Amino acid sequence: YHVNPLQIQPSGRGEYMPVDDNDTAEGRSKNRRTEIIMAPKLDKLFQMLQGSDEQTLVEN
Repeated sequence: YHVNPLQIQPSGRGEYMPVDDNDTAEGRSKNRRTEIIMAPKLDKLFQMLQGSDEQTLVEN
């Protein structure tokens, strides 16, 4: 699919942000999910968040 790996950020939230109750099999099933969020130039965002000494311009 030619997706730059630097634009992919895996994140598990089912345990901390459930969409349903974890007390039932159906609820646990709903909480086992994958959400895909496209974030352009994520590598540049991480550079900014890490406090790079130089300013980084992020263009869309």
